[in-house]
Amino acid sequence: MAGEAGELLRRPEVPQRATFLELFFDLAFVVALTQLSQGLADDLSWRGAFQTLVLLLAMWWVWSITAAVTDRYDPQRPAIQLLVLATLGGSLVMAAAAPQAFGKRGLIFAGAYVAIQIGRGFFLLLALRGRELKRRIGRSLFWFGVSAVPWIAGAIAHGTARGVLWALAVAVDYAGFALGWPTPGLGRSPRSEWQVVPEHLAERYRQFFIIALGELILVTALTLGRSDFAADQTAAFVVSIATTVLIWRIYIYRAGEVLAAAIEASPDPLRLTLSATYAHMVMVAGIVVTSVGDKFVITHPLGHTPPGWIAVILGGPALFLAGRAHFEYAVFGRVSRDRPIGLLVLAAMAPVMLLVPPLMAALAATAVLTAVAVADTTRARRRPSAPPSPPGGPS
Repeated sequence: MAGEAGELLRRPEVPQRATFLELFFDLAFVVALTQLSQGLADDLSWRGAFQTLVLLLAMWWVWSITAAVTDRYDPQRPAIQLLVLATLGGSLVMAAAAPQAFGKRGLIFAGAYVAIQIGRGFFLLLALRGRELKRRIGRSLFWFGVSAVPWIAGAIAHGTARGVLWALAVAVDYAGFALGWPTPGLGRSPRSEWQVVPEHLAERYRQFFIIALGELILVTALTLGRSDFAADQTAAFVVSIATTVLIWRIYIYRAGEVLAAAIEASPDPLRLTLSATYAHMVMVAGIVVTSVGDKFVITHPLGHTPPGWIAVILGGPALFLAGRAHFEYAVFGRVSRDRPIGLLVLAAMAPVMLLVPPLMAALAATAVLTAVAVADTTRARRRPSAPPSPPGGPS
């Protein structure tokens, strides 16, 4: 490891595409997202939603920091490959513990999270040479050490205290990164340390989004498999698959295709990267919520629709559209009108959907997504595709 320590940084001649190892790493998150959606389905309440959000933020941060590591360091080097594989193992432990993370397996979940984040820092400190590289790792290690306190304290606590402490821990993790990890004695990371590889990072986001859609397809198919394949249940399955296809289509058209070019064109690539990170987090949250709604609709397509079901059936697509609108603004510096209009329509429909069966509510949400996709296609035919123009860049 020491012999190649000076060669761990990604070099210009290294292929910019994501590696098969990174895609293999993503498979752990199919399990994680499935577990989170199941947990939300089991406790469809404000408490359940809050707990799911905290766990999702933790899992997303493990993935995001790992993507940043493989963006800066050469993922073809054995030391970095070993680090990614170790993170894969820890992520699977977190995923396995997630359903009982706010119960008897809290210490396992928090312990795995802390071990991943702090273990990564110590590993890189040992593997890297050069004062500046070690200073950057030292800053992140300090902040993950700070957040480890509420993570472990929350795992020892019970009930509301655990939720409060873990929410604080997540806030520390995200705030530290956004602020450049200011650390006593080391200062704040300079902007020059935050260079990104546009093609690689854009592909990583696309890969994770496809992984999230894979979780949605998995839940939909498994739910149908447990049903009686009645006509109404099969119809609900078709609507769910149509929703999945529409989410994919809306995502990839155009911002998803030109993210790399947008990062290259941006006067502040770090700011755009952060915006893309948060936008994808919201979109993935929307997919998790949508999978819960699909499960309810396929299982009970007809009959009464409880308010909680309406929240996930319409809320999942709404979260996705909100994240997609933010993503579009990060790439193009504008938001197409059909995104906020779609959000308003979904919100306006909610009271009415309480009066119709779950299948009709799901069909209404699918109709809104269809309208957004059609608006995208119509706009593309009317005028040529505009180049990316991130905020602050040339108009």
